Amino acid sequence: MTPIETAARGRDQRSANRPPLPVKLVIAGGFGVGKTTTVGSISEIDPLTTEAAITEVAAGVDDLSLTPRKTTTTVAMDFGCITIDPTLKLYLFGTPGQERFGFMWDDLVEGALGGLVIVDTRRLDDCYAAVDYFEHKQIPFVVAVNAFDGKVEHDLDQIRWALDVADQVPLVTFDARRRGSVRDALLAVLELALERAEG
Repeated sequence: MTPIETAARGRDQRSANRPPLPVKLVIAGGFGVGKTTTVGSISEIDPLTTEAAITEVAAGVDDLSLTPRKTTTTVAMDFGCITIDPTLKLYLFGTPGQERFGFMWDDLVEGALGGLVIVDTRRLDDCYAAVDYFEHKQIPFVVAVNAFDGKVEHDLDQIRWALDVADQVPLVTFDARRRGSVRDALLAVLELALERAEG
C-alpha cells in the first residue's frame, strides 16, 4: 500500500468513527400548507408534533375553506430528523403556521443553516409572511410549492412574480406526502446553504 493510499484509508476510518455533522433546517409556511406532513414524511424517528384540536373559536380565525378535513393545528413546533449519509444528519424544525404564534419563530430559526418555505398556490396570501421573514433574517431558503392533489395551480414563474421572490431563491415543486419528494426539496435547501457559506 502506498503512503497516499494509507493516508486516504486513515481519513476514511476517522470519518467512519465520527458522528454525522448535525445541521438544522427550518420548515416554514402558512396555516395548513403541509409543514407537519413534510416533517412526518421524511423523519427517521417518530416526529415530535405539538398538534392541538382546532376549536370553534380557532375555526373562526383560521381559514378552513380549502382544508375542510383539517382538524388539528401546530401550536409550537414539529421536530424530526433524517440521516442523509454517514457524515450528515438533518434536524428539522417545523414552525407553527398561524400569525398569532409568530413570536416563536425567532427561537426556532436560531442556528438554522437554511429554510424550506412551503407554499400552497391556492392561498398565496398566507405565504408572504414566511418569505418576508427569511428575507429579512437573510437566511438561505427555498420556496417549495406543495402539489396538493398532485397538481399546482400556477406555473413557477407566475408564483415567483406573485411572491416577489428574488431570482437567486430556488423554487421547486414537491409533494409533502412523498418521502423522496421531501428529500429532494431538503437537499435543495442544503445545496443553497452550502453555496452561500462557501461564497
